[in-house]
Amino acid sequence: MDRSVIRFSHCQKEIFCFSVPEECPSCGEELKGSRLQEAPVSLPSPFTNGHKSSCCLLVAPAHDNINREFDGTSELHTGISNTSGLVYNYTRGGVRKDQSGWERCVSVPLVRPDMFHLLAQWDQYLDRFSDGPMWDPAWHRFHDEDHNCFSFCLQFVNSVLAAEGRSSLTRETFTHSFILPRMRRVSKYNTLYDHIQRHQYYSVDRQEVGQVDSPDSG
Repeated sequence: MDRSVIRFSHCQKEIFCFSVPEECPSCGEELKGSRLQEAPVSLPSPFTNGHKSSCCLLVAPAHDNINREFDGTSELHTGISNTSGLVYNYTRGGVRKDQSGWERCVSVPLVRPDMFHLLAQWDQYLDRFSDGPMWDPAWHRFHDEDHNCFSFCLQFVNSVLAAEGRSSLTRETFTHSFILPRMRRVSKYNTLYDHIQRHQYYSVDRQEVGQVDSPDSG
């Protein structure tokens, strides 16, 4: 998945494709710049390079997912990036610090750009937290349900909140507020992308454009 999805308007349709065709796939009219209702725009991808996303929680396909794809069925892996894009992530072997492997993931920013005091301490917080005995295999074993990569991320976030004098987040609150909205966007984008690969385009009435989540026309 390395092609950009573009959107343009014609004949009261919003049309999604990888490149503007010579003819409108909906009405068959020849397409020229003057005949488009507005300039084509590129849809922003929901994926980012985690090594260029500082101070974020990152979600990526698990390492045992051979194709490293967000296919809706494979397990996911989470990590936390430091200010230089090094990704700390908890595995059965303990905490890893990855300089590569997170080039295509979903990122959840955890620090506002204007929080200078927190940015200045972020790497120190992350180093100190990841060195704790909770994440040392000699002291605690990885558990798929309640002591895993997401536990590491959530407990780190809550340790930072505590240091900042703020209330902690439950797993449910954090998941529903920060993770699920982004994963729903990934699912919609993937569905749209797959449809365009199969049918060359996807069209929807202009008033329905906000509901593009289950392409079934073509």
